[in-house]
Amino acid sequence: MRARWTVFLALLLLLAGCTGGGDTATDGRITLRFQSLAWQDESVAVNKALVKEWNATHPDVRVEYVQGSWDSIHDQLLTSFEGGEAPDVIHDASDDLADFAYGGYLADLRELLPERLKSDIPQRSWETTTFGDGVYGVPFLQEPRVLIANAKWLREAGVRIPTPEQPWSWPEFRQITRQLSGDGRYGVAWPLKEPVSATLNLSLSAGGQLFHRGADGKVTVRFAAPEQVVPRTIHDQVNSDDSASSSTLGSGGSDTLPGFFGGRYAMVPLGFSYRQQIAQQAPKGFEWQVLPAPAGADGLTQGVSPQTLSIAEDSRHQREAAEFIDFMLRPENMVRLALGDWMLPTGTQALKSPSLRTRKDGWATGTALATHLRSAPAQSVRGYPEWKDKVATPAFQEYYSGAIDLHELRKRLEDDGNLVLARYQR
Repeated sequence: MRARWTVFLALLLLLAGCTGGGDTATDGRITLRFQSLAWQDESVAVNKALVKEWNATHPDVRVEYVQGSWDSIHDQLLTSFEGGEAPDVIHDASDDLADFAYGGYLADLRELLPERLKSDIPQRSWETTTFGDGVYGVPFLQEPRVLIANAKWLREAGVRIPTPEQPWSWPEFRQITRQLSGDGRYGVAWPLKEPVSATLNLSLSAGGQLFHRGADGKVTVRFAAPEQVVPRTIHDQVNSDDSASSSTLGSGGSDTLPGFFGGRYAMVPLGFSYRQQIAQQAPKGFEWQVLPAPAGADGLTQGVSPQTLSIAEDSRHQREAAEFIDFMLRPENMVRLALGDWMLPTGTQALKSPSLRTRKDGWATGTALATHLRSAPAQSVRGYPEWKDKVATPAFQEYYSGAIDLHELRKRLEDDGNLVLARYQR
């Protein structure tokens, strides 16, 4: 009898191990965990609705919705990867994937994704999630930086209104902000609490790459004339022209909205999704419009770090996870996700949707910018987070405030910055 009980207990333990912590039920049904970072009410509702629709039509593969947070995603994922408890399907941003991709935590998606999805998303978007020889995320939502303007103020000033076909140049933008300033009002408010990504991504329009890869494959920082166009414009607006408020340099985008609504600033450069806050919070009768960011030698080109969906390398159901991602990113569903987040889809079919091409709330302006979006300059640079935090952020903050000059900014970005990057490339 004792021997029989021993065999029975061993079988129970074996069956418990086969369930994999609940991701494969005893009846053979698979459960995938999908960690979403949606946070706006509309976006959360769309994500949960899509999970519900999947579960209703896929009885053998159930998806469990797990709520994550943008504020802690990197550390939380690192902990879950190292503890063997990572979600099967992971929502993140492309500029957060490099360490996980190189560290072997994410699955290479090249052989997992269907041709429909791979061909629908342009190569320029796939480049944001390509690290080495693999693809480690599906870029699905992207956000250009635009100018949110007080339409009445611009109209009364009689300035030329830019369009995606005829945008302002950077010198013209500076001149117009001077024209709009005076009597305690400013032509523009730059919210630069996080100055590095905004500066680098906008600098692509002037041909500024900043990070340059040599013949030996190593990356170095070079802060030459093209990289200086955008920083000099911002610096001069604040320190020479008095056309940009110095008080907003340490602010986040949302912090500038009360002053914008109150008529203190004519324009605020913001991410495209901020339109939702403006539509919800603007005083009754306030007229606002979306304008393209200024253009340089490379036109309207901007760097972006799209939102992504990845699959954990340790997931025992990678094929099913890829099928769920394909479902989430069907053109009609990608449109729903874009509308919920007030962002642009990467998919070419989704971008054709009439609902994303209306003039209301500036959708048409944003959609016209989609073909100009490129991988952010720092996307695959090893050591970028340390370079940004220890070198670039304080250097740009001091330059924009007028505490240091352009020569000192260049010295810090190049000399100090290259010492940091060199440690990651030995």
